Amino acid sequence: MQLRFYPLAHFTAVLCLALALVWGVRPDLLLWLWSVQYSEVTGLVARRNAMLFLAIGIMFYRLRHALPSPTRNAVTSGFITGCLGLAALGVIEWLNGHAGPGILLAVFTEITLGLAFIQAQKSGVIQPQTSP
Repeated sequence: MQLRFYPLAHFTAVLCLALALVWGVRPDLLLWLWSVQYSEVTGLVARRNAMLFLAIGIMFYRLRHALPSPTRNAVTSGFITGCLGLAALGVIEWLNGHAGPGILLAVFTEITLGLAFIQAQKSGVIQPQTSP
């Protein structure tokens, strides 16, 4: 199955915007899911991460119609690296007992998005696509 960039970028934008909202307004919920105790410090870091999710969501929303190009390739390569790196860190933190099994949901999502963007990036090089 070939993934098209437009729906993948659109889904990623919506997901990142939703995560920005939750991390910004109720970080304690996601920290609870990961079995990490909420504190002033974790709240500070979570709210700052919310802004990063907001930025990524806006980038992918604006990029969703972009045809294959060096710019689109650079953004997706960075996102792939971030997703797979976060997945590796999530597994390490879980194995070290710093996070509960709920973090594996994030790990699964990160691996899935990373691999999906790798596939979409490869198919976009072969078959340029127009927006739907």
